[in-house]
Amino acid sequence: MKYLKIIAFTHKQIELKELGKLVICQENLTDKLKQVQSEFKIPEIFYLATCNRVEFVLATSQVIDKAFTKKFIAALQIGLCEDYMATFLAGVSIYHEQEALNHLLRTSCSLESLVVGEKEILAQVRKAYESCREAGLTGDYLRMVMERVVKTAKEVYTDTMISRKPISVVSLAYRKLKDLDLCSKARILIIGAGETNQNISQYLQKHKFSNFSVFNRTLSKAEELAANLNGDVYNLDDLKTYNKGFDVIITCTSSVRPIITPEIYTTLLNGETGKKTIVDLAIPNDTDPEVVKQFNINFIEVHSLNEVAKNNLKDRYEELVYAEQIIENNIREFVPVLKQRQIELAMSQVPVKIKEIRHRALNSVFADEVGNMDEQSREVLEKIMDYMEKKYISVPMVMAKEILVNNCN
Repeated sequence: MKYLKIIAFTHKQIELKELGKLVICQENLTDKLKQVQSEFKIPEIFYLATCNRVEFVLATSQVIDKAFTKKFIAALQIGLCEDYMATFLAGVSIYHEQEALNHLLRTSCSLESLVVGEKEILAQVRKAYESCREAGLTGDYLRMVMERVVKTAKEVYTDTMISRKPISVVSLAYRKLKDLDLCSKARILIIGAGETNQNISQYLQKHKFSNFSVFNRTLSKAEELAANLNGDVYNLDDLKTYNKGFDVIITCTSSVRPIITPEIYTTLLNGETGKKTIVDLAIPNDTDPEVVKQFNINFIEVHSLNEVAKNNLKDRYEELVYAEQIIENNIREFVPVLKQRQIELAMSQVPVKIKEIRHRALNSVFADEVGNMDEQSREVLEKIMDYMEKKYISVPMVMAKEILVNNCN
């Protein structure tokens, strides 16, 4: 595993807003990687960029250190000034050999992510590798590494609880709503058109809810969200007179005072007596406490969801020990697999060389003697040569594998 090296710039050492300066434009990516691959004589390379990291995975026998990294980044010609170069060199993490494989596995299993357990990183790593493979930047060595990366990540996500429990308030809120078994035609009032309500609206739309009315202080934002949902648009003040009824209210505004007062809630009910649902994701709450006391409602609010999110995150971290054990086992398994493959590649020329020797022996060195043989003798000789050829091919491979197994044990 001595050829695996990684140059990593991540959220752990570098501000996220600064990492963007290391991102290479997709249009120029292949050309730039081929340029540095040729300049630094790197046999295999692939590049990974996400919102949390920029990394270069290399298969090379060269010494990779900060001096090399400085030359490497400069050769990419991405326009870094000296100050930024110094910042990135101060925060770079360089991994070698087994440590590099461990880092790549941990990254793909989301153990190095801002949010432990998010599955998107595996897809990002695979896409980054495939893009470089298709461009001819990688070969057999990184192919084997990536096969182990995918295998390990799938085991972690399947055999641990690391990604099972949602930790975002929006996803938790939607789960609470889903548990209520609402009809897809349920009348949903969305109060506020900010990012939180946009996100929960995507969940609702994805799961076939279709009856929306959007209220917002800035009408243009309400119109934008309503257009995405194919819903109706209202100004926030229209809540005071809205009389079309509702089944669910989802509210999240920046107001410091309650939006849904007992008086407004009564108007919104329009005489209906069935149990309603309010999802209040605002801090402070948009719902007056008196509404919760006076009316028969399912009340889902951000404080209780935050507690669930914290507990779920804690549960995820408790799964780290199992995930790390899976990673350790895969590294231990992979070392002899990689060595065996290296032996196979190193000995791949053995059959060719043996066939060349046979051809030379029959057609040059012993050509006269073979020519003087009768047909039956030549047939016997051919059978002997076939047998010897097979043995000379198989015996070295078997012996090499035996040596490998004994050394690993």
